[in-house]
Formats: sequence, C-alpha cells, structure tokens
Amino acid sequence: MTGTKIVDLAAVPERGSYLFTAEDAVTNETEVILVRCADEPGVRAWVNVCPHETQRLDRGDGAAMRDGEIVCPKHGSMFDACTGDCDNGEAAGTSLPAVAVGVDDGGVYLTDDDYDYVRDGPADGDDGPADGDDGPGSTSHIGF
Repeated sequence: MTGTKIVDLAAVPERGSYLFTAEDAVTNETEVILVRCADEPGVRAWVNVCPHETQRLDRGDGAAMRDGEIVCPKHGSMFDACTGDCDNGEAAGTSLPAVAVGVDDGGVYLTDDDYDYVRDGPADGDDGPADGDDGPGSTSHIGF
C-alpha cells in the first residue's frame, strides 16, 4: 500500500477516536481523527472539526460516539462514522471533511495526496485536555 503508516488498526478504539496530526502542502497542521466504521476497510478518517462551528470533535481524549455516529460536544449534532454526514441538530445538512486512509496487513495508512503524516496526537500548540482548555460549554440535548 502506498502511504504512511499511522497506526495498527487494533489501536483504533471501537468507540471513540484515534487522534493524529497531518499537514498540507504549505505545512499547515490539521488534526485528523480515525474512527471505526462498519463499511470496508473498517475505519474512516475525518478532519477533527464540526463544520457547523469550528469545534474540535476529539479534544484529546477521544471523540464521543453513539450508535455508530460521532457526536459534536457542543450542540450534540451526530455525524455518521462511515459517511461523515449529519442529518440532525445545528449541523444538519453538513458533512465532515474526509481524509483518505487505507488498511493493509493490520495497519492504517494515510493515502490522501493532500496531507502528510506528522505525528500522533494533537496539532502543535494544543496539548488536548491537559492544557487547561476544557472545551466549550455544551448546549447539547444528547446524554451519555
């Protein structure tokens, strides 16, 4: 498989997400999440942002998941883990930006020509939940 190995498929949680950082052609860092999906190849990658309100879906401790959908922590909009589409809440009618990945011999590979793998974890300057940023106050109607 052509591409850079990100992680072993077994390390992508069944619920939640695996966070890594990629960069575009002009070296802008972008957070990307890997989530399990029922469709082949069993995992999808999405830019780590709710398209409704520039909100990180995974703030360093895994994205909230419910019934095969990624849940925005602010408004509770839910995105299909396989298609990235949202049909409810504040983000209804939007889709998560996809990042191409493939699976080969138990590994997940970044195959998107628009991105290069940089590292596991959040983008530079964002240490996740340990940086004192607890994220947004939630206005979600979704309970866990």
